[in-house]
Amino acid sequence: MMMMMISYIDLFFISPHSEETNQTSSGKTRQESWGACVEVDSDTEAVATGNFKLGCICCKRRAEVHATASVDWYYMKVPNTSFVQAFFLYRPIYSFRDITMGPQFDKRLTWDGSENSTDLQDGSIILHNVTTNDTGHYRCEITRNLTIHNYCIRTYSQKNFTLTVVEKPTRPDASIISEVMMYVSIIGLQLWLLVEMIYCYGKISAAGVAQRESMSLKIALGTLSLERPTDPCS
Repeated sequence: MMMMMISYIDLFFISPHSEETNQTSSGKTRQESWGACVEVDSDTEAVATGNFKLGCICCKRRAEVHATASVDWYYMKVPNTSFVQAFFLYRPIYSFRDITMGPQFDKRLTWDGSENSTDLQDGSIILHNVTTNDTGHYRCEITRNLTIHNYCIRTYSQKNFTLTVVEKPTRPDASIISEVMMYVSIIGLQLWLLVEMIYCYGKISAAGVAQRESMSLKIALGTLSLERPTDPCS
């Protein structure tokens, strides 16, 4: 599955009062830390009647830059037709509002992305009670405003993928091949162990026979020496 990301930059002037500060009201320097962000493609196969996560991760390149973002989800049932907005979320100041668009997804979409932040790097949502009618093309658009000194840089990121709904989960070829190789390895190791056991048993058995023959020879020689007649002239 291939994803496309298209980024545009819109630069415009904003008020100097919007510059982010790193000091608290008491004058002390505030230490901030940012977690790592990794962009992972969304799954593309859902099981009917279950829940499915529509993944959309768009990492910010500079974590120390203050940003606010909004997320729009669009859905297209038939290829080469227009996208219909399905979900919208905007989080201006640590409070959010999400709006589900269209009767098809009414009360079936919930937010599963970034929490406690004005910057939405993870714009994923959960689709509940998946049906075959949910098959189609999905688009996630993240609009991010980056505040850098006296300027605001607006970026647009877009991710597209096609969702397929199946009645029963299907296993990927890699999983099947790995399981077959695992059983082949187990059988091969068991056969090797059996051969080693037979070989060791043969060696131990042969050593036991040789030891018994040696003991029998020693006993026979001892018996002959006891039965030898004494010299009457001695």
